[in-house]
Amino acid sequence: MSILSSAATQVGVNDTRTQAQVAQDKLDDDLNQFLTLLVTQLQNQDPLEPLDANEFTSQLVQFASVEQQIYQNSNLEKLVEMQQTSQVGSMVSYLGTIIEANGDAFNLEDGVAKFSFNLEDKASEATLTIQDAIGKTIYTTGINTDAGKEVFVWDGLKSDGTQAPDGPYTAVVSAKDREGDLINVAQTVFGRVTGAGAQDGKVTLSMGAIDAPLEDVLNVTEAPSVVAAP
Repeated sequence: MSILSSAATQVGVNDTRTQAQVAQDKLDDDLNQFLTLLVTQLQNQDPLEPLDANEFTSQLVQFASVEQQIYQNSNLEKLVEMQQTSQVGSMVSYLGTIIEANGDAFNLEDGVAKFSFNLEDKASEATLTIQDAIGKTIYTTGINTDAGKEVFVWDGLKSDGTQAPDGPYTAVVSAKDREGDLINVAQTVFGRVTGAGAQDGKVTLSMGAIDAPLEDVLNVTEAPSVVAAP
């Protein structure tokens, strides 16, 4: 009379319950169904051949075991949530600082952006392309073909000479060797931290519209002081 189903039910897109809460609700439904069937069978059993108590006792033991696992998972979820909240709180000190993070998406702020590229090997040709939020290419230029890291500061000017508005952009670096094969390129971006939060289990720092997971942050520096005009 085994009706115990898997408690690893997935949380739906619009379901605000945690995994542990969903599993507990499923377990409650299974247990109620089990008890209903058990009572029905006990009421209709043959007195001369009573039900074997070992079977439903084993079922009850399984329910108790699963409930204990759900209770432990619930506590783990609470600990993770508390840890994330603590991390977000501690990250208030990052606000206003300049960070360098792995990635190619950056934020143009006050008409200036800074990012880097690191060529694994010397290239025969290398090109930098900047795309806007919808993927349209707005700027293209040749770059240094030597192996190693180089920092690039973009003044926000498009290829046609007009000024690009502040906001999110993507830097695409393409480098090829003499045989025409692509060379691995590592990229980082720089930006001022404007916010912090936790999403999908990851703590992130925001640079305008660009979010950088904390694990991708490489360096943190103080923002340059602004000297008031006399």
